[in-house]
Amino acid sequence: MNALRSLLFVPADSPRKLARGLETAADVLILDLEDAVAASRKLEARAAAAAFVAEHANRAKSRLFVRINPLCSGLALADLAAVVGAGLAGIVLPKTREVADIVRAAHYLDALEAHAGLPAGQIGILPVATETAQAMLTMDGYRTPPPRLVGVTWGAEDLSAAIGAASNREDDGAYSSLYLLARSMCLCAAASSGVGAIDTLHADFRDAAGLERACRESRRRGFKGRIAIHPDQVEIINTAYSPTEDELASARRVVAAFDAGPGAGVVSIDGVMYDLPHLKQARLTLGLES
Repeated sequence: MNALRSLLFVPADSPRKLARGLETAADVLILDLEDAVAASRKLEARAAAAAFVAEHANRAKSRLFVRINPLCSGLALADLAAVVGAGLAGIVLPKTREVADIVRAAHYLDALEAHAGLPAGQIGILPVATETAQAMLTMDGYRTPPPRLVGVTWGAEDLSAAIGAASNREDDGAYSSLYLLARSMCLCAAASSGVGAIDTLHADFRDAAGLERACRESRRRGFKGRIAIHPDQVEIINTAYSPTEDELASARRVVAAFDAGPGAGVVSIDGVMYDLPHLKQARLTLGLES
C-alpha cells in the first residue's frame, strides 16, 4: 500500500461531510462508525458506509477505510459484514487490547473477502494501538508483524478515560508522560512491524500554524502521516509529510555517491562523511525503499 500521509475521518452518517471528504486530496478517507456516531444512529451509519463504499468503489481519489466499532462492542462483526466489498481498502480497528485483536479481525476479513469473491488480503488493518490500558502493557506483541497491518496509529483521549485521568496534558499544554510513552511505543511498534507510524489528530482544526508545527516535529521523529479531522487540515498534512525539494536533492546526492563507489561503506560529500544508514534514509526519502 502506498504511503499514508493524510487520513481524514468523516462520520459515516453525514452525507454532506462524506461528499466534502471526496473533494479533498486525503490519501485515505475514513468512514467512522465509532466515536463520531451516536449510539442511536449506529445501524444507519453502518448502512450508509456500506452504500458509500459500494458506490465509490475504485472511483474515489482517496482510498476508503472504515473505522468499525471495537471488537468488544458486539457491533464489529456486523460492521465488517456490511462494509466488506470491492471498494474497501482498509479498516481502522479501535481500542485494541493486544495484537491478538488484530489477528482476530484479520480472520474475520479472510472469511468475508472469500465470501465476497475479493482477492485475499485486499483489505488492510490500521489499529489504534494505545487507547486501552491493556494495550500499553502488550505493545511488545508487534515484534512479530500481525497480518494485514498497513500502519499503526495511537490515541490519547480514550487512554486518559481508561485510566481515569482528568486530562492527558500538563499545565503548559504538553502531553503528560504516559501519552509521550504511548506515542513513542507507536513509533517502535510500527518500525518493528515494517509499516508507517501515523500520528494522532490535532484537535484545533482552526489552528493551521500549530498543525504545521506539530506535523513537522512529528515527521522529524519518524511519523509518516497524521489523522485529520477536518478537510482544511489535509493539504497541510500532505505537504508536511512529503519530502521537500532540498531533501530530495540531498538524497539524490547521497545515492549517487554510493552508486559511484560500489561496495563502499562510507562516502564523503563536501567534506561530510555518510555511511550506510544515511544511504538507507536517502533511499527511503526517494521512495526507493519502503
